[in-house]
Amino acid sequence: MSQSNPVRAVYMSRMSANPQHRPVAIWLLVMILLVIAIIVIGGATRLTNSGLSITEWAPIRGVLPPLSNAQWVAEFEKYKKIPEFMAEHPDMDLAGFKFIYFWEWSHRQVGRLIGLAYVVPFFFFLLKGKLPKGSVFGYVSVLFLIGLQGAIGWWMVHSGLQDGMVSVSQYRLAIHLGMAFLILGILFWLLRDQIERPRSSLTFTGKRSFYTPLAIFTVGLVYLQVLAGAIVAGTHSGKTFNTWPLMDGRFVPDGYAMMSPFWRNVFENTAAIQFNHRMLAYVILGTAICLWVSALRQKARIGALLAFTGLLLWQVCLGIWTLLAVAPLNLSLLHQFSSILVFLCAMWVWRNSRKVTVL
Repeated sequence: MSQSNPVRAVYMSRMSANPQHRPVAIWLLVMILLVIAIIVIGGATRLTNSGLSITEWAPIRGVLPPLSNAQWVAEFEKYKKIPEFMAEHPDMDLAGFKFIYFWEWSHRQVGRLIGLAYVVPFFFFLLKGKLPKGSVFGYVSVLFLIGLQGAIGWWMVHSGLQDGMVSVSQYRLAIHLGMAFLILGILFWLLRDQIERPRSSLTFTGKRSFYTPLAIFTVGLVYLQVLAGAIVAGTHSGKTFNTWPLMDGRFVPDGYAMMSPFWRNVFENTAAIQFNHRMLAYVILGTAICLWVSALRQKARIGALLAFTGLLLWQVCLGIWTLLAVAPLNLSLLHQFSSILVFLCAMWVWRNSRKVTVL
């Protein structure tokens, strides 16, 4: 421990961001909050079946909602022409249409805001030389991914407008949500880089522990669980097998492998989709236990791990509650919001694990 104290002292002395870097850190924090907001609004849009209410992609014209009754009626008539209307909302009136339109329109507006809030400060800080040279690629990648995410969003919506479709493709939904979490993870990493600069002056001696690769593996599992959750939402699998711990009296539900080829069960069979989502949660819990064993052996800082474990336990209990309640909107949205916090805490654990050494 005596050998690690000087290292820790140097590290702690660098933790507070240099005042000249503070504007960039604040910008990144705002971007993180905006991405969290759009993920939650996107979840509400999906869970209220609102995602197909706007049947056109109009990046400029779509900034404004319908401003007159005639415009509202025209938009409603467009919605009536897609398969989802007759399958799920045949009795909807104009007031009901305005409700679902609001969610999709809000989702798109926050997306536009994110693009604007990132592009303008990015070029300003870049031209002023405020961005760390070693991290420029990360900032550029976020710029590219935000643009790509807009295209993926329309690609996803377009899938639900085709003949025979009454909702968006769960495959494209998972890609869309996965991209949002990828952007969120990169922004979080860049923010930590900004807060902890300069890291190049820190020297850590000793062998790397198993804690770091285990932390990386945990982040990967949490990300995979996010994608699995998107498949659950996209197929409404949370409204089936609403019992726990067994699935209608069986550990492995009937019909788990009913589709052929087998891989289709993972993405299209509600029994398999929900079972896999449950099992991934148990695997992540087991990995968290392994993280604790490794952290205690290496005498690692456990603040991030404590937060991650507490949120993970909350998320598991919330998931069970949501399942037993047959996935109501409020619990489903809370479950999705909590997944964001679990993911960020997993990233935090990974971040801190890089400081762990075997002395």
